[in-house]
Amino acid sequence: MNKIVLMGRLTRDPETRYSQSAEPVAVTRYGLAVNRRYKREGEPDADFINCTVFGKQGEFAQKYFRKGMMVAVSGRLQIRNWDDQQTGQKRTAAEVIVEEQDFAESKSSFEARNQGGYQAQAQSQGMPSTASNPAYQPQPDGFSAITESLDDDDLPF
Repeated sequence: MNKIVLMGRLTRDPETRYSQSAEPVAVTRYGLAVNRRYKREGEPDADFINCTVFGKQGEFAQKYFRKGMMVAVSGRLQIRNWDDQQTGQKRTAAEVIVEEQDFAESKSSFEARNQGGYQAQAQSQGMPSTASNPAYQPQPDGFSAITESLDDDDLPF
C-alpha cells in the first residue's frame, strides 16, 4: 500500500500548467513545509515536500490555496528517476501525488496571521482577552488552550 497523509504550510503559491493532450488536464504543483515532531540539535525542524495535483483539484488549489496557508493532503508517494542531460548523472526526485486536499485552518485565521494581528482579530470578533480571563489562552491558529482553572460554566458545551 502506498498512502501518505501530510499537514503543513504552503511554501509558495500553487502553479498550474496544462497538459498538451487532446483534452488538456490541469497539473498543479506546490510545496508543503511539514514540521517534524522531534528535532535534534543542528537538524532542520521541517521537511519540504513537493506536491502535484491533477484535474479539477489542481484548479481548485490554484484558485484558493495561498503561500503560508495550512493544508492537509493525502495521496501517494512517487519516485521519479532520470538521467541529467547536462551532467550525465542519474537523478531522483520524490513527490506526493495528491488525491485529496483540504483546508486545515480557517480563512479568518489565515488572514489575521498574514495581517500580523491575532489579538486585533480576537477583539474584533468579541473573543475574551487574556486580561479578563487568564485561563483563556488564545493561540495564533484560532484554537484556545483550556487550563485546569476553568469552571464548567466557562465551557461552551
